[in-house]
Amino acid sequence: MSTPGRRSAVAALAAIALAAGLTACGSSGTPSGNAAPASSAAPAGAPSSAAKVSGSLTVFAAASLKETFTALGKTFEAAHPGVKVTFNFGGSSALARSIVSGAPADVFAAASPATMKTVTDAEAAEGEPAVFVKNTLEIAVPKGNPKHITGLKDLSGVKVALCAKEVPCGAAAVKALQAGGVNITPVTLEQDVKGALTKVELGEVDASLVYRTDVNADAAKIDGVEFPEAAKAVNDYPIAALAKAPNAPAAVAFVAYIRSAEAAQALTAAGFQAP
Repeated sequence: MSTPGRRSAVAALAAIALAAGLTACGSSGTPSGNAAPASSAAPAGAPSSAAKVSGSLTVFAAASLKETFTALGKTFEAAHPGVKVTFNFGGSSALARSIVSGAPADVFAAASPATMKTVTDAEAAEGEPAVFVKNTLEIAVPKGNPKHITGLKDLSGVKVALCAKEVPCGAAAVKALQAGGVNITPVTLEQDVKGALTKVELGEVDASLVYRTDVNADAAKIDGVEFPEAAKAVNDYPIAALAKAPNAPAAVAFVAYIRSAEAAQALTAAGFQAP
């Protein structure tokens, strides 16, 4: 639990970092809870926040953020030469449990509000988490779609991999299948979305329910099939600096950057939706 003095200091840093990032992007007037529209973003490159930070920064992030956050981390490091960003990607539920158990981390980016709630309920987040993107499911199939899958109804007769229901991608899959009135028995339940996607890559299953962003990132190996019921299972992604962050100034600056127009441009290009 953080002290009132620490909360004030971190809040001040957050205001400075976010204001600097938004001013540099020419996005004054953007509501504080949302990233600026991509149309107002500066060209891809280093974030323009002038906040002075240094040291090691550890970010726990949902597996579906791996490709974009890895790239954004390098850009953040380039803008802050004294900072080294280390990521721990995995299932949001497992990451949340690790944080509550005392794992050293500065920032948590989750794939659902429910998994972030595990952290906030334990008073392990500094301030209110902010939703920075949304994500939607697709059906991942092998290249060429050999089983000719066109929607959820086709999954009842093939081998399917799902995420476990306690994982955000699994909880979303349950909602989508219920919306479509489809009952399936998956051959495997994976602990994060990358695990479910890998089963398709290896040919161990005929299909998997994963995020659109994961299909985009793996387009050389798999195809994606959109389905209308996905609209009933859109996941919000919240991010927060952590109350016991070993590097609180860098944590605040990184969260501000992820909420900036520069980062929003990269995230939407990867297939995420604006909050």
